[in-house]
Amino acid sequence: MLGHIFVFITIIILFIIIATVIISWYNYRLKKRIIDSGPIDNDAIKFLQRLAGSNTEAFKWGSVLFMGGLGLVIMQFLPYDDESPLPYGLEVMFIAAGFLIYYFVVRRQQN
Repeated sequence: MLGHIFVFITIIILFIIIATVIISWYNYRLKKRIIDSGPIDNDAIKFLQRLAGSNTEAFKWGSVLFMGGLGLVIMQFLPYDDESPLPYGLEVMFIAAGFLIYYFVVRRQQN
């Protein structure tokens, strides 16, 4: 059973790495074409800044995954029946808390 989970997680991680590399490569090519096309106006500069993305993507996914993992750990200490919806609700609440933490931190940085 553990071997199947390891293979599944490895495939997911490999897919994420490949997708990230492809997206980064195409963003680089698009930025290079925009810059090489000639003079750049304010609209192009704003587009390039949006294309570059914010530096908070890693923080967003880190906070969501951390809070999701924390929810799973806390579930181990709570008694519940096999048919209970408690584990699902608790996990969703922790993942939502991760997104809310990200939202409030980014909002504070922008102000």
